[in-house]
Amino acid sequence: MGQIRGTGVCIALAICTFGIYTLVWYFKVHQEMKNHSGAGLGGGVALLLAFFVSIVMPYLTSSEVGNLYARRNRPAPVSGTTGLWYFPGSFIIVGPLIWFIKTNGALNDYWRTQGAA
Repeated sequence: MGQIRGTGVCIALAICTFGIYTLVWYFKVHQEMKNHSGAGLGGGVALLLAFFVSIVMPYLTSSEVGNLYARRNRPAPVSGTTGLWYFPGSFIIVGPLIWFIKTNGALNDYWRTQGAA
């Protein structure tokens, strides 16, 4: 089961830690998704990708969250294309913020449907 993470808290932590918390977030959410579904990157691979080729992570993360919904035969609120909010959405400055709000919100909603408090 995954942990529900407050979107505002995550954004504040990312700012306060100068982005280091984003690596922690990627590691934790990908590990939780892999533990829950048995599929996906897992925390270690996600951390390596986030550190070395971070541009792919918004696409992969949104895709994996969407796949959680698809495995339960539910419409996915996010998909790999949601990553477009991050890049090239970063050119409108708020794009990455919109991506995170959508993706983290969808993940939190999924965990709630699975009984997380």
